[in-house]
Amino acid sequence: MASLEPIEFWYYYHIYNKGNNGDIIFFEDKNYTYFLSLYLKYIHPIADTFCWCLLKNHFHFLIRIKELDEIQLDTLTYSKNIKVDREKVNPSKQFSHLFNAYTQSINKTYNRTGSVFEKPFQRKIVSSQNYFQKLIFYIHNNPVHHKITDNILDYNWSSYHTIVSSKPTYLLRDEVIEMFDDLSNFKFYHSKNHASDEIKSLILE
Repeated sequence: MASLEPIEFWYYYHIYNKGNNGDIIFFEDKNYTYFLSLYLKYIHPIADTFCWCLLKNHFHFLIRIKELDEIQLDTLTYSKNIKVDREKVNPSKQFSHLFNAYTQSINKTYNRTGSVFEKPFQRKIVSSQNYFQKLIFYIHNNPVHHKITDNILDYNWSSYHTIVSSKPTYLLRDEVIEMFDDLSNFKFYHSKNHASDEIKSLILE
């Protein structure tokens, strides 16, 4: 299977993946919650997160990998006996830890074997502000794009509701809203039915 370029520090990425052979990743609500808890454990220490969406057989995240000196090493200590040296911090391996931990739990819970996710997981560098803004909409609109729901507001497993709320969050909410000038424009942009040619380059599945 073809390998991809390793994830680099500082860069902005669209991270996405789907179930192995297109199979289901999330079987019930508690799986979504558990996956997000693992994301906080393994990815949040090494990345800023702008938005996300989890669907039954795939997911999307928009993130920025932190600079190496921004990462607090004590947040990467997963065992009392094992500490991570700064020079050994590897963003790609952090994602592998996430996927492996989730796979082990799912296989045990549902009496299954084998990989839950396709390998390697996919990543695309976000290289412009315009792309960044459109990608936020694309990720939040994914359930509509896949005809799971008719409205972004009706889908629970995305970051949209967190961004429009005032509750505490690890998301960079203010930075996301700033991309749309203010919260009202953020909501308005997400309420529009954007022409398919505006986002066709973002449709990756």
